[in-house]
Amino acid sequence: MRVRLAAFAVCVAACAVAFTTTAADDLRLKKTGSKDLTLNDAMIRVADSHPDLRLFGARGDALAAERDRLALRPALIAGAGIENAFGSSESGGLRGAELTLTLASVLERGGKLDARRVLAHSRIDALAVERETRRLDLLAEVARRYLAAVAAHEQREIAQLDIAQRQRTVAGARQRLQAGASPESVVLTAQAALARAELDRARAEQRLVAARQHLAALWGERDPDFRIIARDPLTLPAIDDFSALSALVDNTPELAQFADARRIREARLQLARSDAAADLDWQVGMRRSQSTDDFGLIGSVSMALGSRSRAQPGIRVAEAELAALEIEREVKGLALHSTLAEAHGRYRVAQVEVQRWQNDVLPKLARAETAAERAYRAGAISYLEWAQLQSERTAARRQQLDAALDAQRALIEIQRLTGQAFVAADAASTQGIAP
Repeated sequence: MRVRLAAFAVCVAACAVAFTTTAADDLRLKKTGSKDLTLNDAMIRVADSHPDLRLFGARGDALAAERDRLALRPALIAGAGIENAFGSSESGGLRGAELTLTLASVLERGGKLDARRVLAHSRIDALAVERETRRLDLLAEVARRYLAAVAAHEQREIAQLDIAQRQRTVAGARQRLQAGASPESVVLTAQAALARAELDRARAEQRLVAARQHLAALWGERDPDFRIIARDPLTLPAIDDFSALSALVDNTPELAQFADARRIREARLQLARSDAAADLDWQVGMRRSQSTDDFGLIGSVSMALGSRSRAQPGIRVAEAELAALEIEREVKGLALHSTLAEAHGRYRVAQVEVQRWQNDVLPKLARAETAAERAYRAGAISYLEWAQLQSERTAARRQQLDAALDAQRALIEIQRLTGQAFVAADAASTQGIAP
């Protein structure tokens, strides 16, 4: 189990996504001394400092103390008693008093001590799996927030490309205005489109700042000064069919917790059954008579009657909870398989969409936009036709990015559920992302 949990941590790290930074970014980062942050670095920071994980240490200490308490045998009880003191006649004062010293305890029957020990150890073992599950959930959240920063960066890059397009449009419109081939309104319209593209870039830059702060909040950093290192989100790896991935869900940590829960409930059942065996209360001691100066031993044993019938309700409760656990596991398994099916379908659809945008739609739009620019400068088409092609090209890039991001989110979920790494081959070097 620990091997699979560790494998998932590695595979989530392999799901890193990113884009190359611009030369201006690199120059500014060198001047400011900003630090690079990989997805693995972010995961290490969260794993080392997140309070949700530190809390398990305190809970472990509490369970260890509870284990030690439950492992204690019944205490020995020392007692002293006096009888026939301060009576009348010959028993006046302490002359006829009898002093008794006793030692008493309880002899547990039915394996109660062993049942308590098993229950305590089961709780401690379950805590370890619960901590690993929570840790993996946090790592998946790191990957999602990291992806959000990457998405903001790419949105800025798309806006930057749109700005370059609009700048050419403004230059072309001015050229035709100077030649008397178009009115000033065309130049103003082109400038408005350029301003809108610059607004999109500014919005994306603010989103990137917010995404970096949201990511850094996971380890308590208030003023992040790092840049992000990751992979291209358009590079999507091949994954297995749903049937193959579905078989891996049975080993997911979320279902593995039910094995520990079963051991806990079995221990509770055994503890409830041990209550059917009545405990023996015993007592031994010594009695001294003041009047005769004689000593004598005393002893007693007692047992509660009807222990078996009184234990039955508790046994039935423990048996019902144990039987319900299998149903709970079945419900959880169905939910996980449903989630996997949804994520798998989203990934496959988005994967096809990204490939079609990349191989078919975007190249044709790029050629069409280039041809439209030549035609506009030659006076063969209007400004609106050229501007419309530019808008379609920018919209296509954004739709491709949205599809790729949806695929990456689905991939993170698939990896979280299956514990398998799907790494896309990418020989390109990775650069940093900074606002």
